[in-house]
Amino acid sequence: QVQLAESGGGLVQAGGSLRLSCAASGSTFWVNVMDWYRQASGKQREWLATITDGGSTNYLDSVEGRFTISRDSAKNTVYLQMNSLRPEDTAVYYCRARRRGTSLDYWGQGTQVTVSS
Repeated sequence: QVQLAESGGGLVQAGGSLRLSCAASGSTFWVNVMDWYRQASGKQREWLATITDGGSTNYLDSVEGRFTISRDSAKNTVYLQMNSLRPEDTAVYYCRARRRGTSLDYWGQGTQVTVSS
């Protein structure tokens, strides 16, 4: 079992920044890929970014250059630095832990990000 706890969400004005954290606990040795997703009200959950145990990253085109995923392996924590935030970035943000080649994954409870215009 892997437990994930997101934090760092809140209310920010357009153009501002937030850094989200996702702290993993439990059987973290099993995890080799971490993702960030978001879900806006009335919309489907959307993948944003991925980081692997090797440090490789990938981003959704619409957030690349504004969002940065990173990790601190010693703290079992993954971050999402979000800059130049827009009202359309308003959503609940989730992290996901998984292992390549398996269908098993774990999700956090989410953290709300609200960007005011």
